Amino acid sequence: MSEKSKSHGRLAIRPSLKPRVLMTDTPDIVGVWKAKVITLFPEAFPGVLDRSLTGKALQDGLWQLQTIELRGFGIGKHSDVDHPPAGGGAGMVLKADVVGPALDDARRGTPVNPDLWPVIYMSPRGKPLTQAMAKKFSEAEGVTILCGRFEGVDERVLEEYDVQEISLGDFVLTGGEIAAQALIDATVRLLPNVLGNAESTKDESHSNGLLEHPQYTKPAEWKGRKIPDVLLSGHHGKVATWRDEMSKKLTKLRRPDLWESYLKFKD
Repeated sequence: MSEKSKSHGRLAIRPSLKPRVLMTDTPDIVGVWKAKVITLFPEAFPGVLDRSLTGKALQDGLWQLQTIELRGFGIGKHSDVDHPPAGGGAGMVLKADVVGPALDDARRGTPVNPDLWPVIYMSPRGKPLTQAMAKKFSEAEGVTILCGRFEGVDERVLEEYDVQEISLGDFVLTGGEIAAQALIDATVRLLPNVLGNAESTKDESHSNGLLEHPQYTKPAEWKGRKIPDVLLSGHHGKVATWRDEMSKKLTKLRRPDLWESYLKFKD
């Protein structure tokens, strides 16, 4: 077995409409959060998700990952998955009669309710991914993520399957695989027992509408720069007050949009 095809975590095996790439032949674990990823490049997964805490959680069966190779649903002698856009224009568009069957395959065995199992398309025209979204996804049973390529996906697919479009920001990537890994990482780390200490997520940036306060650790002085005295005082109340003030200061300075939202929420 090649290095790329080695086992990563615990994934499902069940009959498929067309051949698809699976990471391993380990059966489903009932009740475990799962990400199904439809992609032209299944070898890109788990990628960075196989490292650090998300990788350990994957190996420990705290979450599951399944890739569905879009090319396996291609049409004709060359397994075509795309076609020039209707009306003319540059690039290619992923075909509805290819992506649709792939989504049908991913849908089997999952809840139809989008709150329990959202179907997501990583797209630069989507709503920006937020911490609140990641939290909501972590409370679902799992997610299906479609990784786009070329000029995008036939709009009819997105309408037919009630697909949520989500973006990492106001920029364009060559495909959705990096964005999908970012979304999965942001979600998986919020699952129970993945980080080990649930308290560690409470003061993170965006968790309470503010950016996180600055962090310091030993040595107490480095290149003439000292750790603020209050953090070494041992006075937990003063430390909490300083951190709150710094969070507000940074948010107001760096993200005035978040600051305005925070003030409205507080009012």
